[in-house]
Amino acid sequence: MFRTLRHRWDKPGRYASLPPTPGVAAVGSGIVRADGDGYAASGFRPASDLMTSALPFDDFRNLMQALPDGDAAAADRVRALFARAEKPAGSLGRVEAIAAWLAQWSGRAPPSINRPQVAIFAGNHGVAAQGVSPRQVDATQRAVELCAAGGAAINQLCLANDLGLKVFDLALHLPTGDITREAALDEHGCAATMAFGMEAAAGGTDLLCLGDLGVGNSTVAAAILCLLYGGVGADWTGPGSGADAAMVRRKADAVDKAVALHGAHRNDPFEVLRRVGGREFAAIAGAIIAARAANVPVLLDGCAAIAAAAVLHAVNPAILGHCLLAARPADAGLARAAQHLGLTPLLDLQLAHGEGVGAALAAGIVKAAAMLSSGMAAAVNSRSGPASR
Repeated sequence: MFRTLRHRWDKPGRYASLPPTPGVAAVGSGIVRADGDGYAASGFRPASDLMTSALPFDDFRNLMQALPDGDAAAADRVRALFARAEKPAGSLGRVEAIAAWLAQWSGRAPPSINRPQVAIFAGNHGVAAQGVSPRQVDATQRAVELCAAGGAAINQLCLANDLGLKVFDLALHLPTGDITREAALDEHGCAATMAFGMEAAAGGTDLLCLGDLGVGNSTVAAAILCLLYGGVGADWTGPGSGADAAMVRRKADAVDKAVALHGAHRNDPFEVLRRVGGREFAAIAGAIIAARAANVPVLLDGCAAIAAAAVLHAVNPAILGHCLLAARPADAGLARAAQHLGLTPLLDLQLAHGEGVGAALAAGIVKAAAMLSSGMAAAVNSRSGPASR
């Protein structure tokens, strides 16, 4: 039965260590229930002597150097299935590639999706005080409340495609630092948020759809991309959630100020993440890492997911093999970043809504690819007979 789970994290500064390999979820009190109202708090504690270091980011750097490659043989079996099916070669186009991708990262050929999950991470940003969004900061909280009540667009898409939904409230009462004046997060706070985000890949999830909510987050994404890829703020900013031309100029100016302040650290992607990022960006980065460690396929959607993926790609370019981009971003800068990452979107519907809507729509296509390959496999095996299976 479909339901929305809501987690609230109101201890953003605690960090001890990553969970033990494969690094999917915290142990013990990783999620602490509070007050019976659907909220939870993070209570990470040391999980393994193997994953502790003097500097929190070193744990993630180490984990990212020992990632699985998926099951290439399973992907080959799915491709062979389509080659044997009664149809013109390649006639199903990219659907065949999606099915093979699913097989590689699930280890099942033909693939199946049994526990798909949408995870939305919500954070607030100090840079919003610079007038970079047509919405007030409290709009993030209202959006979370709407999701929790079942009235948001994402709720309807999850119902339509039979997807689970979790909304992570990342200390919305405590915006990050204004990146034009100070770092968004300290290292311990950023690492703790990454570790918290790893929880999204736990619990047997076999397709993880990542989205975000946050007033000002398109400005934050632009700052990350500008530090990683160069250029000026105007190269990476766009209307976002509906900014007019004057507001887009303010966004670009805020990015330029942030780059001037933090530019000396642009060669360390994790420093970029914590200095000009935000909690939802850090949590999504953690979720991507955890999903890769656990061989969980991922659909990325929105500015925070693309920027978080860019940070991880800068650390290890092989990190995103288990990821597909759900939808083409409306902002041109984000679309260029996706190209740089080698991510070809599944959909191009001019979406700029946020909250994982593109991922939930794309999940329907991915689920259909799994069902198509399994149904065709049954037909091929029936035609071929037991001896050829």
